[in-house]
Amino acid sequence: MKSLLMKRHWTWLLLVLFSPLVLAQDGMSAVTIKTMADGSQEYSLTLQVLALMTALSFLPAVVIMMTSFTRIIVVLGILRQAIGLQQSPSNQVLVGIALFMSFFIMSPVLDRINEEALQPYLAETITTQEALEKAQLPLHQFMLAQTRIKDLNTFMEIANVQVDKPADVPLRVLIPAFVTSELKTAFQIGFMLFLPFLVIDLVVASILMAMGMMMLSPMLVSLPFKLMLFVMVDGWNLILGSLATSFGLGSGG
Repeated sequence: MKSLLMKRHWTWLLLVLFSPLVLAQDGMSAVTIKTMADGSQEYSLTLQVLALMTALSFLPAVVIMMTSFTRIIVVLGILRQAIGLQQSPSNQVLVGIALFMSFFIMSPVLDRINEEALQPYLAETITTQEALEKAQLPLHQFMLAQTRIKDLNTFMEIANVQVDKPADVPLRVLIPAFVTSELKTAFQIGFMLFLPFLVIDLVVASILMAMGMMMLSPMLVSLPFKLMLFVMVDGWNLILGSLATSFGLGSGG
């Protein structure tokens, strides 16, 4: 049940982002039936279905680049490199962690989209166009809150866009600015994660050199100490919790 709810949320999020591709006319059927001169019938799909199927191909890009996924997966990748592990945790595990953490972080946004747009649309109290406009607002606010003003101004200058307030920034400008800010934040967090493991590597290398054991790889000797440090400080709890609070979840955001 939870898996179906997750798929519905992400599908609705996709429709929000590609609303210009979805026809706004209500009452348009998915399949049209045309009666030929000889009395036979010909069935054809409308542009609405074609636009939806085309938009679905962009779902991976939407999940990766327009949610919290980018920051999380980059930090986890840097963490694995800092510890010195090449294949553990595997890429599939890291992607799975990042995906479900993203769903956890994006849940308030998806809940707002569900309450303000999806449910009224299913109840037929608002039109398709109104539902898409209402659904864009929570996502727009989330990305805007995580985007640096400098990055936003850079892409606004490139696109030659002038707005009276940040809330009026179009998605085509906000999305690349958001991705740029997320990458910078992820590398800042990764730098802070690298420092303690780097200190351990330097200490172990210095000790081995002082003992004349220069043929022994410092990385091989320091790996158990780095793993012990990570376990002793409850590293996974700290990192995943810090990533969640970095999006403002712990402060009512």
